[in-house]
Amino acid sequence: MMGYFYIFATILFTVYGQLILKWRIEKFGSLPLELKDKIVFLFQLLLDPLILSGFLSAFVASIFWMAAMTKFNISYAYPFMSLSFVLVFLLSVFLFGEPVTPQKVIGLSLIVLGIIVTSQSI
Repeated sequence: MMGYFYIFATILFTVYGQLILKWRIEKFGSLPLELKDKIVFLFQLLLDPLILSGFLSAFVASIFWMAAMTKFNISYAYPFMSLSFVLVFLLSVFLFGEPVTPQKVIGLSLIVLGIIVTSQSI
């Protein structure tokens, strides 16, 4: 049971990291055109505490993933990581107003179906 907790924690920390990066980058605006301005912009992003929390979240997700690898074969566990695509999509619709298209719904449905099929293989 702990193995599934490790996978779920990996997914949650991964999703948090992606969403926080998107949110903060939107707050900072577009990448400037000039190289010098790009460098300054990117350093400002790197020094933002919430962006740093996104990087920390990716690190914590990696720790949980290593723990999950002690419980499952990677061929069984890795398909569950696809749930991060589904969660990022759903949350980006609600948090950022990103569009829902039929193609995205079909694609996400196939991902969920794939997870269901592969999870039956244990």
